[in-house]
Amino acid sequence: MATAPKEVENAIGLEEIHTERKEATKGQKTFTVEEAVETIGFGRFHIMLFLIMGSTGVAEAMEIMLIAVMSPLIRCEWQLQGWQVALVTTMVFFGYMVFSVVLGLLADRYGRWKILLLSFLWAAYFSLLTSFAPSYIWFVFLRTMVGGGVAGHAQGLIIKTEFLPTKYRGYMLPLTQVFWLAGSLLIIGLASVVNPTIGWRWLIRIASIPGILLILVFKFIPESARYNVSTGNMGAALATLQRIAKMNGVAMPEGELREPAKERRGRFKDLMHPKYLRTTLQIWIIWLGIAFAYYGVILASAELLERDLVCHSAAPPVQDSSDDSEESHSPCHCHLFGPTAYQTMIISTVGEIARNLISPPCPPIPYAQPELTPKALAVHALSDVPGDERNSALLATSGTQAMSLWQRGKGGHCSPGE
Repeated sequence: MATAPKEVENAIGLEEIHTERKEATKGQKTFTVEEAVETIGFGRFHIMLFLIMGSTGVAEAMEIMLIAVMSPLIRCEWQLQGWQVALVTTMVFFGYMVFSVVLGLLADRYGRWKILLLSFLWAAYFSLLTSFAPSYIWFVFLRTMVGGGVAGHAQGLIIKTEFLPTKYRGYMLPLTQVFWLAGSLLIIGLASVVNPTIGWRWLIRIASIPGILLILVFKFIPESARYNVSTGNMGAALATLQRIAKMNGVAMPEGELREPAKERRGRFKDLMHPKYLRTTLQIWIIWLGIAFAYYGVILASAELLERDLVCHSAAPPVQDSSDDSEESHSPCHCHLFGPTAYQTMIISTVGEIARNLISPPCPPIPYAQPELTPKALAVHALSDVPGDERNSALLATSGTQAMSLWQRGKGGHCSPGE
């Protein structure tokens, strides 16, 4: 009988200890990834991140602008008609469109960093193969594959966005446009030297170098902490945040890394929900117009420059027995760019730099739930909608596009991020 009171006392003691531990757990400080990013602030890591991830725009611009500076040469080499030259551009952006969806889904599942690396390897591989294309058909196919790889470059912008403190996003993201402009100027300058001397095949090989170099430095950029948290990998997310804090020379927030549980991940069909369908369609239509106008102008400039006054001269047509089309009999069928044409393209590109310098920076960009990027960033126009509902929908096209739309819509005429 004497042992019974002792057992009761032991049971009470264990219960008290268990209760104390629960109270200690409840009183423990916690922080989220967003709070850690804000506490760590902007520092050396973000400068490195900006230079490396921003440079993805150089590689992307060079691959896209290659179409413009090469069109006269491939037209001449394979005696192409106008629609055949245009088909190259169409197929590049077709590959871009298809792989944007595919790579966005894969990035949500396997990580931003892995898909970014894969897209650069893919683009560099097929770009190099393009330089050995034996025929027009092979050229079109390989450039389509390059377009698919370039679609994954947007993951660099997503990683950069997810690591930047809120107050710096509106300034740093639009600044990445400088890298696109630098890539455009670089490929035009290279084309003016390489095309007349060693040919367009070597131009493609040289244009692949920036992408290959970037692959070598990606090891310095970690996987997105937000992505790691969204997949339950708290250890990797904490290690990444600690590394950034150490590199920036600041202390981590006190407490334990915690994130609120998410009921479900974002779904494409949320875009079609009656509550958000109108805004979804508006975003798509606006971006259709933006892409059509911008890329149409920069890529059509090559066609306009190629068809100068000699096309309207009274010179006798060049006869070609293998092609009886009207265009093949034109004196401008094989009219290559001269120094003046390249200078004109450079001047028009420099005009974009002036536009970015004059335009004021955009306000800070709101953070979207990590599991919903990079397929999209939340459209801040829905700031009045409750958070859960806002995060479950209105995420149109890619993160780059949705973010740029928000910058234009909320910041007026601010400098866009793409």
